[in-house]
Amino acid sequence: MNTAYQFYLEKLQTIYALDEAQAITNQVFEEVLMVKPHQIKMLNKPLSDGEEANLMDILNRLLKHEPMQYILGNAWFYGNKFIVTPDTLIPRSETEELVELILNTVANQEGSLSSNPKIIDIGTGSGCIAISLKLNLPHANVWALDKSSAALAISKQNAKELNAQIQFIEDDILYINQAETTQVFDIIVSNPPYILENEQENMHENVLAFEPHQALFVANNKPLLFYEAIANYALKYLKPNGYLFFEINQQFGNQTVNMLQEKGFLDIKLFQDINGNDRMVMARKGDSF
Repeated sequence: MNTAYQFYLEKLQTIYALDEAQAITNQVFEEVLMVKPHQIKMLNKPLSDGEEANLMDILNRLLKHEPMQYILGNAWFYGNKFIVTPDTLIPRSETEELVELILNTVANQEGSLSSNPKIIDIGTGSGCIAISLKLNLPHANVWALDKSSAALAISKQNAKELNAQIQFIEDDILYINQAETTQVFDIIVSNPPYILENEQENMHENVLAFEPHQALFVANNKPLLFYEAIANYALKYLKPNGYLFFEINQQFGNQTVNMLQEKGFLDIKLFQDINGNDRMVMARKGDSF
């Protein structure tokens, strides 16, 4: 077993740094061998032919830069395992911080915002934000919006698997303002496409070749395209004193704040992620809109 583990680790280090190679190796061995993390290196029994073949098949795909999460079909997010496919982004740890920020904000509120808030997640993808919020705020009414029917199918499956009662909307936020709705929300949250097209040259091949580009990239000359559209939506469909939350490109923290100020939002705050990068923005809609 130790020999197989070490072989895997050495092969993955040809394309990944040691820490990432080790994390991938651990998760693959946990899934294939159905063991706890602390048991991996203690197992001395020989691999079965099926286990060895499965591990080698996964390794060959990993060495072609295919993301581990797509190979295994799942990714962990905020304590739960989510189904992911190439139709959805792989959830990131930075987005867990966004969920934490929202939960902490709700915990410090009074009235409907703390008791039964209405929340919409725009560009939901796998549903990880919307579902995590619902699971941690069971009295909340949560909607999840995406323009991709394939992504919504996955988010619906995740909601069913995790027993989260979510309402789903298939629509495009860039055009949704043309439609009328009577629904208004206490919280609007989004992790929209924010990577500039010219940033692709600095990205790992496992992202470029496999993750959905429509959920990642935005034109170089319109870095705030989705943020402006969502802010305009919030001006219309966010309740007075309701909150808007964004995950952002670290390059455009101040620009996002300025845009929200110009639209009249209040109490705008820019937050850094665990790596010290500008990553989240929170704003409040005034009570005079």
